[in-house]
Amino acid sequence: MIGKRFIAPAVSAVIIATVVVLGAASAGTAGGPGRSPSTGFSVFATGLLNPRGLEFGPGGGLFVAEGGPGGTTSTGPPEHDPPLCEQVPGPSSGSPTGPGPATGGFGARVSRIGRDGTRRTVVDGLPTSQTTIGASVQGVADVKFFDGRLYAITAGAGCSHGLAGTVNSLLRVNRNGTVTSVVNLSAYLAAHPPADRTFELNDWEPDGTWYSMVAARGALYAVEPNHQEIDRIDSRWHVTRVLDLSAQSVAQQSWIGPTSIVYHDGDFYFGTLSPFPIAPAAAVYRMTPSGDVARIVGGLFTVLGVAFDCRDRLYALESMTDTAIPFPGPNQIGSGKVVRINRDGSQTVVVEGLSFPTAMTFGPDGLLYISNFGFGAPTGEIDRANVADGCGFGHDH
Repeated sequence: MIGKRFIAPAVSAVIIATVVVLGAASAGTAGGPGRSPSTGFSVFATGLLNPRGLEFGPGGGLFVAEGGPGGTTSTGPPEHDPPLCEQVPGPSSGSPTGPGPATGGFGARVSRIGRDGTRRTVVDGLPTSQTTIGASVQGVADVKFFDGRLYAITAGAGCSHGLAGTVNSLLRVNRNGTVTSVVNLSAYLAAHPPADRTFELNDWEPDGTWYSMVAARGALYAVEPNHQEIDRIDSRWHVTRVLDLSAQSVAQQSWIGPTSIVYHDGDFYFGTLSPFPIAPAAAVYRMTPSGDVARIVGGLFTVLGVAFDCRDRLYALESMTDTAIPFPGPNQIGSGKVVRINRDGSQTVVVEGLSFPTAMTFGPDGLLYISNFGFGAPTGEIDRANVADGCGFGHDH
């Protein structure tokens, strides 16, 4: 899904089983077939294809990035030998922990969810890809409004993802249902590799696996976990690197993959994934606009979302938390949680029973909206929860 230490050959059978089990799960009501009992949330919208990042628009509609269905088009063996370009490493290329090669298609999209939970397509036919092991799907990763226009960031495009002639991009979504590429992010990554690739050699994603972005300080800040970086994209579409965690990962002998990012009270906050097996090794960090970083809280699991409520309380979305069989698999259905980080650093579970949640945001109604079944299920959903009593219309989240 994110393309870095999220898939490994040793757990491929478990992940494939996840897809089978999730295929039998209902996407209708919380607590339905294939789910663990849920606490604290209800289903708001269904019928989404691997839902990821969320953004409320000026009119109150909820815009959702969707990874899409993946695809079968290849740029490597056996269809192309030699391959058309550098591939995502995998067992066939001698990488014991790589998820590749990847194959792609065109079915990712952006949807708008009305206040009654009805979905409509804003733009469709965008690049989508999947890894060979576990069918981990990538497509549109996130959406944000910037200078009054809607933008989408893609993670499923590029020759290394099986789609020759495409690139991962920052896309401007036009009102007529088309998109315009304003930044070639694949080219940027190729021209600006991280400082150290020690932790990347076995599962390097040449086109990147962009996951989250936020509009702040007159620019968009985008997170790329595979390369361990955060980049700034200004209004003239110039990209500069704000943070490179690769050298720090090597120094600590522990990979640090930034996933989700928010801007709050003058600073950025981002969550991290952690290498598998699943353990409380993820964290939330604070980053100043100049790139200085401090860890705010550790001891978290697989963080794929961070958010603040109107009372300035911090929340983290933990996608998987079951350590009994600590890999992505059927046992992780219902193990997703949202935790509130208290002032003393302790954690309070406010939502549980989620299944592979991938993003969250607070709405203008003060409710928390969560992309659920965002990985491996035939149909995903948006759930919502009241975790911040006293927040409501008129508050800026």
